[in-house]
Amino acid sequence: MMNSNKDIWVFGDYRNYFQNRVTLQILARAVDLFSTTGSSVCAVVFGRDVDEYVAEYIAHGAQKVYVMDDPALNTYSIETYSWLMSHLVKLYKPETLLVGATRFGQEIAPRVAKKLKTGLTADCIDLELDEKGRLVQIAPSFGGNLIAKIITPVQRPQMATIRPGTFQELPHDYDAKGEVICLPVPEDLPKDAIRLITSERRPSEKQKIEDADIVICGGRGMGSKGKFKKLFELAELMNAEVGATRPVVYSEWASHDSLVGQAGKNIKPKILLSFGISGAIQHTSALMGADFIIAVNKNPNATMMKMADLAIVADANQMCLGIIKAIKEKIRT
Repeated sequence: MMNSNKDIWVFGDYRNYFQNRVTLQILARAVDLFSTTGSSVCAVVFGRDVDEYVAEYIAHGAQKVYVMDDPALNTYSIETYSWLMSHLVKLYKPETLLVGATRFGQEIAPRVAKKLKTGLTADCIDLELDEKGRLVQIAPSFGGNLIAKIITPVQRPQMATIRPGTFQELPHDYDAKGEVICLPVPEDLPKDAIRLITSERRPSEKQKIEDADIVICGGRGMGSKGKFKKLFELAELMNAEVGATRPVVYSEWASHDSLVGQAGKNIKPKILLSFGISGAIQHTSALMGADFIIAVNKNPNATMMKMADLAIVADANQMCLGIIKAIKEKIRT
């Protein structure tokens, strides 16, 4: 076993690299958070022909990249990848292991934490350091009603999954230098219980709401499920994505994938249109990255109206219908 170190490891998820930037976002936060602690920020990559991604991680802040590049790793396997990560952590003993809260991360991180007998905070919305240099893992709790600050006082590594869109990635640095540590696949690598015969990528039908330039968010002020659906028609006309508040999701007017707030997605659009939303903190805390906010509400004193760059006192449903009509007329001319 090697001596324990203070390195920060970020698990590199490159399978949908050009659309999913969460690994780069976590690297950026790690660089900022640990820049004065003497810790090295490292990426860990498994796969086949991954040189391009190794270079990208270095260009976005990784000081070291641990790489296993082997034909045996050409196809992702949860059993293989979780075993390898646990094996490397036991060998190198990093202080912290961070993983994106993608479907990939949500699948692998709990398995690794269990193998390592350490804690895991899921779906974090921020990371801090306390006075003892321990990682403070900040995540929504009790359905988003509370924000919990969690530490791992004894066990190592400290582990957390990070919600995509939470942090801003660093600019690409073409002159960045980093150490690449190439590792062989262990001879005792367990055989998979499941064998993948074939796979086919299914393209997403829409872009992710956290990556959209225009987001249209609706609240209970839209009036009904039928009226809320008009926001999707408006979004199609504007090439936008639709978000929803928690009461809307709980009323089943929209799916949970549309939830914007502490218990859902953080968004940073260039333009945010808010229809019939009062502005509870659980929702507004996820909007801080928006460049320009337009709010429509009957109540001029609503929190959302005070946050807006442009506030329109009106019925949200009627305003939505009016904009749809105006855009359609413009298209016809």
